[in-house]
Amino acid sequence: MGFSAAVSFGPLNLYRICHHKSANLVNFGQREGHAMNLKLSNSRPRLRSISCCKPEVFEFEERTSPNEVKKEIERCYELIHRLGRGVVYLGSSRMGSNHPHYLQALELGREIASLLDCTSWTGAGPGLMDAAIKGALQAGKPVGGFKIGKEAGEWTATNFHPYLPSENYLTCRFFSARKHGLVDAAVRSNSSDRTAVVSLPGGIGTLDEVFEILALIQLQRIGSELPVPFLLMNYDSFYSKLLEFLDDCEHWGTVAKGEVSSLWKVCNNNLEALAYLEEFYDLPTDKFRGGDSLRHPYRTVS
Repeated sequence: MGFSAAVSFGPLNLYRICHHKSANLVNFGQREGHAMNLKLSNSRPRLRSISCCKPEVFEFEERTSPNEVKKEIERCYELIHRLGRGVVYLGSSRMGSNHPHYLQALELGREIASLLDCTSWTGAGPGLMDAAIKGALQAGKPVGGFKIGKEAGEWTATNFHPYLPSENYLTCRFFSARKHGLVDAAVRSNSSDRTAVVSLPGGIGTLDEVFEILALIQLQRIGSELPVPFLLMNYDSFYSKLLEFLDDCEHWGTVAKGEVSSLWKVCNNNLEALAYLEEFYDLPTDKFRGGDSLRHPYRTVS
């Protein structure tokens, strides 16, 4: 069984049914389509690749093998089993170390790692993911990550992380495998597991991950035997417009009243996030000692 492909040349479109001998060239620029039949060679389909002027080349047929995806998902699970589940951070790869939200994310990563005494997981990319990693490392806690080849709209120069040991992260070829890893890293199988999902400010990729996990929690398909706290960090009202949109969804009847607010905790600052996690896991209030420094999110903490 073949597959169809379309190539556009201005008003002309070439449709090819692979594994067959002909193609139709159809002119859609006129009111009545005119087709020409082209004879194609009877050669067997060959492996095709595309580079698009990028430093990496991806083989199309690689994606057609479910075994390749399965192997990568299994590698994600193996990494989680070795490093332990914990807090998963989602966030922008574009907000660098000079951005105020970077400092807040770094402090939050450090304090949550100390508070929950767990592994911190990210997409192992730059920006706020890097801030969460460095915060956890400052706390002396383990970190793990699922890296991807493209961040902030640019291809990375290498598949290797600049400072994490290679055994602490996996460079994924498939987004589906990466998402499986990021979800499974937050699953709680018993009451001693202290995990969470923390959404820092971010763009399209972050929102994709946020709403996927939100839907999994809503539909009870996240695979966790116990509830997993989901925190939305609304630094400087970053997500306020999104929250207004979700309120409008309630008005239009596309979500039930109070449904979204029951799935996550919106936090305006790090203190609110830490207080919520303390209450969620019934931890002593003096477990963390970030205290006064967290009240001043723009001040660098040594």
